[in-house]
Amino acid sequence: MTHSTLGRETPQVSAREKVTGRALYAGDIQLAGMLHAKVLRSPWPHARIVGADVAAARALSGVRLVLTGEDTPTRQWGVHRKEHRILASGKVRFVGEEVAVVVADDEETARDALDLIRIDYEELPALISPEQAMADGASEVHEGTRNLAKEIRIARGDVAAGFARAVAVCEATYDAPSQYPGYLEPMATVAWMGGNGRLTVWTSTQSVFLARARLAEALDMPVSDIRVVQATTGGGFGGKIVEEANSLICALAASRLHRPVRLVNNRLEDFQGARASVPERIWLKMGVDADGLIVAKDVRIVAECGAYAGLSAEVMLVSAMRSDNMHRIDNVRTHATLVYTNNPPRGAFRGFGGQQMGFALNSHLAMLAERIGLDPVELHRRNAIRSGQTSVHGWQIGSSGYVECLDQVCAAMRWSERRARPKDTGVLRQGVGMAAAMHVSGNRTLGNWDGSTVVLKLNEDGRATVLSAECDMGQGAATMLAQICAHELGIPLAHVTVSAPDTDSSPYALGSLASRVTIIAGNAMVRAAREARAKLMLAAADRLAAVVDELLLADGRIQVRGAPERSATLAEVARHHIFRHGGEGLLVQASFDAATVMMDADHFGNIAPGYSFAAQAVAVEVDTETGRVKVLDTFVSDDCGKAINPLGVHGQTSGAAVQAIGWTLYEQLQFDSGRLMNGNFADYAMPTADSVPAIRSGIVESNEPNGPYGAKGASETAIVPGAAAIANAVYDAIGVRIHSLPITPEKVLAGLKVLRETGHA
Repeated sequence: MTHSTLGRETPQVSAREKVTGRALYAGDIQLAGMLHAKVLRSPWPHARIVGADVAAARALSGVRLVLTGEDTPTRQWGVHRKEHRILASGKVRFVGEEVAVVVADDEETARDALDLIRIDYEELPALISPEQAMADGASEVHEGTRNLAKEIRIARGDVAAGFARAVAVCEATYDAPSQYPGYLEPMATVAWMGGNGRLTVWTSTQSVFLARARLAEALDMPVSDIRVVQATTGGGFGGKIVEEANSLICALAASRLHRPVRLVNNRLEDFQGARASVPERIWLKMGVDADGLIVAKDVRIVAECGAYAGLSAEVMLVSAMRSDNMHRIDNVRTHATLVYTNNPPRGAFRGFGGQQMGFALNSHLAMLAERIGLDPVELHRRNAIRSGQTSVHGWQIGSSGYVECLDQVCAAMRWSERRARPKDTGVLRQGVGMAAAMHVSGNRTLGNWDGSTVVLKLNEDGRATVLSAECDMGQGAATMLAQICAHELGIPLAHVTVSAPDTDSSPYALGSLASRVTIIAGNAMVRAAREARAKLMLAAADRLAAVVDELLLADGRIQVRGAPERSATLAEVARHHIFRHGGEGLLVQASFDAATVMMDADHFGNIAPGYSFAAQAVAVEVDTETGRVKVLDTFVSDDCGKAINPLGVHGQTSGAAVQAIGWTLYEQLQFDSGRLMNGNFADYAMPTADSVPAIRSGIVESNEPNGPYGAKGASETAIVPGAAAIANAVYDAIGVRIHSLPITPEKVLAGLKVLRETGHA
């Protein structure tokens, strides 16, 4: 087919409307009679709400509604632990917790009304660190929990015997802090309860059906009375899955007023309300034998979920065990503890816990390689899990491009040449470092289903409409679905429309999480398109007085082989399918549920249909007078199985690599007694174009047997290796091993001072 874009660099189907400013984000939606909401947030990390005086706010001209926690449904919501009220009631547990909402004719009036609300607080002891929360006699963030949100213990093999065989053992503690999602579009929602009593919500989300379920739970409504539509979403990075409160507050206000209500976070409100990544302290001990094979791994993690658990337990589980599966290892042990504090809640973030352990693991592997005189790339290569193997936790690796990623990175970065160059001795010193990672493509953990359904309609003009609830938040899900549909039907990409996810019209799907959309929804799209093509061929056979085996579909036409005069366009065939006795519009539905296995109580099982791998090398320059670290060059290799859209894969890889650079060198949420001090882009330093090099990337196509055309996920893996690659490069440049992020000039200078004082400089 001449129109197929599979494997070709393809601009996203939404690109034109975005760059021309015509894309409709939630904050752009305007409805007749629409009101505007603003939220009052707690100034205290932990306090009892003694009273609330909202009379003056309600009396302000233009104010239509004021609600506090006492006005909200008593039913609590949460991912697993049901801990939340829509607005805080009885207590506040972190600075920024939502306490009241004002709805007015305009945002200015709503904001003025917030200043008139008087909340009386009785300050309570605040737990600002996990150490405080775990101390004997500590107050409880949630009564009866002892501040323990989750505890995980996993053991395989004989760890003690493994360490006894080791010729080199390394032990260290690493600190991986929180990172704000940093999406350009802050959370925004428009909600409206119509005269029929049904609630419609347009919001920025990664999952319309998970959003609907959460709304139903929090508002104590049947799910069938709620419709959620995904507006154009300006980035999610995990922060818009199921944990934000913006959509719940907006929906509550709309349900009381029966008028459209708009709630858009400003940037400070988004910093306070968004779920930054889970901070973790990781103690890691590993041993290798004389051949560089990992013989034992022992991990202890203390993770902080903040005031509410959300998805933090699932994030911590990923940190605790995912990286075990990228190596051929028999002896592993993990003890992970998730702790409540009075800091803002943490939760899902791109990489979903992989990047925290990736920093520790890859730093460790570099140290072990040095101790036994082995190139770290070779140590990775010797331990890498291969296609067809089963990991220590039961993960069945259908395809592994791990080794090929290492080879590609080494060639692109001239690894051996750069490693062999003489060490710099001047003020500016260069070094190189590398790291590797794995990630899932799909994840059977939310329930014993990890599937997707796609509905495909062929219209009377021969063009196709795809209905799917898999959300596109910029990563290219809609483009991937359109490419597959166009390829299978033999039509141009422009002849496929992928409708926005809508719980009223889209078939059920979990949404964009766990890098699942390509491998799960892509397979469903292949099945739907092939079923539609089969129906087309039958209709064409009837119209052309031929048998199906004689027909050829290509470039929007169906013809009889060897008789081009006997042909019909897809539009003609689609109309023929309708306008005949017993005819109907051509519509098919197909589903795909991966043949995976949920983890058992011992965390053993094959949870994903595919597993992605990546490797990255960086070259840095360290200024020994200022401590500044500059990334000079980097190359990231991404094993995505098959690149359905290489341009999209490169975009995802580049974005992930830049986020990793930001987490490693720049980004740091600054708190003072639980109060965020840098909740804006002026004070929260994120990498800009002049602080990162051109991101070079390559693709490894390992041909995943469970994926559509061999494809698997390519959205998250590339964020994982960056931190350790940079840390390893800094060590290579100046001999300073930094175990806590971000790698600031102060830490670099402190490390150099220690080297000088100990005579190792």
